[in-house]
Amino acid sequence: MKQFVVDIGNSRIKTALFEGERMLEETYFETFESFQEFAGRLDFQYAIISSVTYSEEQLQGLLGFPFIYLSRTTAVPIKNLYATPETLGVDRKAAVIGARSIIEKGPLLAIDLGSCITYEFLDEEDRYFGGAISPGLKMRFRAMHQQTARLPLVELPLGERPDLIGNSTEKGMKSGVYFGILHEMLGFIEAYQTKYPGLKVIICGGDSKIFESLTKDHIFVIPNLVLYGLNRILTYNVNLQ
Repeated sequence: MKQFVVDIGNSRIKTALFEGERMLEETYFETFESFQEFAGRLDFQYAIISSVTYSEEQLQGLLGFPFIYLSRTTAVPIKNLYATPETLGVDRKAAVIGARSIIEKGPLLAIDLGSCITYEFLDEEDRYFGGAISPGLKMRFRAMHQQTARLPLVELPLGERPDLIGNSTEKGMKSGVYFGILHEMLGFIEAYQTKYPGLKVIICGGDSKIFESLTKDHIFVIPNLVLYGLNRILTYNVNLQ
């Protein structure tokens, strides 16, 4: 049984074809038209779509195949103990469910490095409590530029690791953002590990590759974790039918 999962973001569309828990292929699209053409040629039995830009009704009119539209009411294979479930982004649930599809037992922490950095905790009984949200890498650079008179807009290219001591304004900003995020994550991981021994961590999201140096025996970097989560949610809902 082949399953098609789609994550429509603000700038890109990420898709993957699964057979069971195994990812067969992963594809990215810059335009909806190219995704539409690709999906029309694909052979699969079930599909799920998560979208921040298109409603379910819009996609039903644009796509020629049935799908589950991920919403806050979609059934998921975890117990949601979030105090305000109506405000919980579906991508946050997909990330932590994707982590559980890879780490089958024990407490886990999914760290998603996107526009914001989100920390999602799931205990050994698959109870989701929430976590934390902080500004992402690009947001931090943009905030310094927009909220000061003289600081430039800086980017951190993939593969560049800043020096701890920045000897120019631009290098100082890179150091502050990079090491600020690095030690923020390490601090969260240490705090969670103290409270939940045996904790495993998965780092995902668009900026996760910048921090691949964190990979250890209990920390994994899997950029496409949300796609695994969508596949697990789809399987769960197909089995409910």
